[in-house]
Amino acid sequence: MEISQALLARYKDVVAPAIYRYTDLTFVRGEGVYLYDADGRRYLDFSAGIATMAVGHQHPRVVEAVIRQAQRLFHAAAHIGVMEPYVALLEKVRSLAPGRLKDGKGVLLNSGSEAVEAALKLARYVTGRPLIIAFQHAFHGRPMGALAATASNALFRRRLSGLAVGVYHVPYPTPRAPFGRSPEERGQIVLELIEEALRTVLPPEDVAGILVEPILGEGGYFVPPPGFLEGLRALCDRYGFLFIADEVQTGLGRTGRWFAVEHWGVEPDILILGKALGGGLPLGAVLARRELADAWDPGAHGSTFGGNPLACQAGLATIAIIEEEGLLARARQIGAYLRERFEEACSSLPIIGDVRGLGLMLGVELIDPDTGKPAAAHIGEIVRAISQAGVVITKCGEATLRVVPPLILTQEQADEGVEIILNTLRGWRIR
Repeated sequence: MEISQALLARYKDVVAPAIYRYTDLTFVRGEGVYLYDADGRRYLDFSAGIATMAVGHQHPRVVEAVIRQAQRLFHAAAHIGVMEPYVALLEKVRSLAPGRLKDGKGVLLNSGSEAVEAALKLARYVTGRPLIIAFQHAFHGRPMGALAATASNALFRRRLSGLAVGVYHVPYPTPRAPFGRSPEERGQIVLELIEEALRTVLPPEDVAGILVEPILGEGGYFVPPPGFLEGLRALCDRYGFLFIADEVQTGLGRTGRWFAVEHWGVEPDILILGKALGGGLPLGAVLARRELADAWDPGAHGSTFGGNPLACQAGLATIAIIEEEGLLARARQIGAYLRERFEEACSSLPIIGDVRGLGLMLGVELIDPDTGKPAAAHIGEIVRAISQAGVVITKCGEATLRVVPPLILTQEQADEGVEIILNTLRGWRIR
């Protein structure tokens, strides 16, 4: 503990408190689904760098790909010349994409947040329309452009709300929405609210597109009700809006499909990627229909480091591993097993109020058994207790444990993690 405590003290001395931290754990090494702290203690990683490390830590093929590229070229900038890894990664992403995006074009950035901002710029640029429709409880990033669309926590917008403009937010049809008796009814009501806004306060000719996470991420891991994403696609078709899918967290196998929109057969006009795309290195991407991308004039966007060769090679290796090791199927299989384990525990652990998600993107909502309301006042302590017990985990929404391990997780490792989490919850009392 002495080394970890010393590192933590140095951290507190130099890092601004704006960077929120879930735990006081220190990490110096990763291997597969495990992390190791500065004192050598091992932790099972159910956070995966916030849904980033899709093939685990230090996968030999990813490490080899980065080293091989590092020996050839670190950086030259896409604005100056052509780098093959940049081209190869976009070719690969395009080959996996749904519908007309298989013939699309894209750009590479440094993160999911940057990719969101690029997508919003593209949509506004090619349509000539200034506004975007987005959703309450959605998270799209914290830089100023992406923040305008983020609405998962008022804290993120504090003292900045007047600067976060150009986005009209509507409710998301979560089970806690104060309307509708069934998921389908809630989804239909939100679609009708959008139509009402278009009749009263939101001129359709001013709307460039609808920005949506196929599954809410930071907002609580809520899966959309049947027909909702399809209804948004129909609205876009009716009014000439662009359907912009933020798959930063859901993309590249996390839900058991390459892209979450595939679960509903919905085809985006613009697809946003980040997190797992870089294999652990900073990388984001925007892929758009060819005619949209071709209308984005030279110089309209750019990034000095976007598409850095090292990150692109890590991303290419990650995608190859997901393909060759059958990790989409494993995400579905192990995700279903984890969900079953948590659902079985509900009867004996009233603190578990709901289990939701798809694949290895699962949310376990914790509640106060006496009130049925999210245990928001306790979730921070519970996350820290679980992490100290040996499973690194984070939260989303008001009080939901975010279960997003690497896609390489085995059933034995899943059992190990579930037991630690459930044992921690068994000893917890909402006071």
